[in-house]
Amino acid sequence: MPVRRILQLGDPLLRTISTPAEPAQSQEVLLDLEDTLAEFRRTHGFGRGISAIQIGSALRLIFLKVEGVRYELINPEYSWQSPERFPLWDDCFSFPDLMVHLRRHQRIRIRYQDAAGAWVELEAEGALSELIQHEMDHLDGILAVDRAEGPHPLATREEWARQYQGYGSGSIL
Repeated sequence: MPVRRILQLGDPLLRTISTPAEPAQSQEVLLDLEDTLAEFRRTHGFGRGISAIQIGSALRLIFLKVEGVRYELINPEYSWQSPERFPLWDDCFSFPDLMVHLRRHQRIRIRYQDAAGAWVELEAEGALSELIQHEMDHLDGILAVDRAEGPHPLATREEWARQYQGYGSGSIL
C-alpha cells in the first residue's frame, strides 16, 4: 500500500472528529497506516503509532507497532482510565520538531474491534497507555498541544534535547 502524506499542525482536518469505521472495509487504510508509520520511522528515527486522520482519512482507526507487536485498533473507546496521571514530553508526526509537556493517565482499559468485527479488550499502562491516549485524542480532533501543561510546556526538539537530555519522549519526568 502507498505511503501517505502526514497532515501537519494547522491543517483543519486534524480537528475533525472521526466517524466509526466498518471493520470489513478498514484493511486498506490500516495497511496505509502501517506503511506510513514504517516510512516515518525510517526517515525520522522514531514513531510508534499513527491514526487515520493523520493521513486524511476521518475514520476511527489506529495502527501501533510497539516492541515488535502490531495493534490494529478499529473504533477504539475507553472503558476505564486510572485517576493517577504521569507527566511526559510528547511528540507527534503532525509536528515532529515540537515537544509538548503534558500529563496522561497511568493506566487505561479500552475496547476496540478487530478486522472480523469482534470486540477486544486491552489494558495498558505507562508508555503503551500514553501512546493509545495520544492516538485516541487524534480521533476526537484533539492534539497534544491542546493538553500542554506547565510554565514552559512547548519546546523545539532541538531545544528539548539541550534542556532535558535524558528525558526521552514518552518518558516519565
